[in-house]
Amino acid sequence: MPPDYSFLPAPLWLITALHVLTLTLHFIAMNFLAGGLLLILAGPFRNRWEDPTVRRFVRLLPTVMAATITLGVAPLLFVQLVYARQIYASAIVSGWFWLLIVGVVIAVYYLLYAAALSKPAGGPRQKLILSFALIGVLYVSLTYSAVFSMAERPDLTRELYARVQSGWIWNTNVMDYLFRWMHMIFGAVAVGGYFITLLAKGNPEAEKTGRTAFLWGMGLAAVSGMFYLISLVADVAPLLHSAAVWTLVIGIGLAIGAVALFLKGKMAGAGIHLFLSVAAMVLNRHMLRLVRLRSHFDPTTMRVEPQWSPFLMFLICFVIALAVVAYMLRLFFRSKKAHAEGDRDGGAPQPDSG
Repeated sequence: MPPDYSFLPAPLWLITALHVLTLTLHFIAMNFLAGGLLLILAGPFRNRWEDPTVRRFVRLLPTVMAATITLGVAPLLFVQLVYARQIYASAIVSGWFWLLIVGVVIAVYYLLYAAALSKPAGGPRQKLILSFALIGVLYVSLTYSAVFSMAERPDLTRELYARVQSGWIWNTNVMDYLFRWMHMIFGAVAVGGYFITLLAKGNPEAEKTGRTAFLWGMGLAAVSGMFYLISLVADVAPLLHSAAVWTLVIGIGLAIGAVALFLKGKMAGAGIHLFLSVAAMVLNRHMLRLVRLRSHFDPTTMRVEPQWSPFLMFLICFVIALAVVAYMLRLFFRSKKAHAEGDRDGGAPQPDSG
């Protein structure tokens, strides 16, 4: 008799908490990357490729890409611990689109390095390189949205697979993921604007671009989020009768708080509110998955057989990785401050006069 692997290696609450935390971190990194690329290519910068903020951002992109990939592995593994059958089935239906993600990610990585190592004089070349990188990032995000929303519809997955088994089938229920994807992209513009503003200290033009992008991104994310909620139709009533109504209200409040603090120039507070609002959005998506699968699958019925050693190893590595990333970001922003002072004073960096 074959072994039975249909069990949870840790309590469901722990797997869910780790999934929400790691997916939030992944979304922040991904939004930094996607939103940054959009702003670099479309932002109203004069002498775009000579602008010191744009140059710093472009040099940072390969590192952000590495963080996006690394932070994306853990939430994918955690969600598959619970919803393996649903996710594998939808990934098989769109198999070639799913597998193409690997090649696209590798190509984007190389393109970002090529842009980061290019000289400022090569503006047209950088624009072309970063445009292809942005297309790749948008493809990956849209594919994930389509596949994971299909995983929440087992009947649709079964119907599409029965129709064609080529692996070239795209999720036909566009309304399931269109506004969800738009909400994420506009959120990425807001996050990109936030980080542009941080990097643009001492550069009024770039700082204005970042502030405008943040405010427009937050506004458009709110509008697309509202349309996404309306598009849920049959799912909206049970969703709002669950705990999701509280996380939705809290998430909206946190987003409003982020805007208010941002306008006051309190960037640390705005960043914390922004991070927590993304976490609330991730939790809402998790609750929507539960609502949509309620007649097909109940994760609370799964057998639990704890395997603590792998989780302990993960937690140790996770904490070390976060510490290393925090240290690297501290070094980067410290270097950015020194460069900004040097550019402002027209020479070597000077001590901070306060």
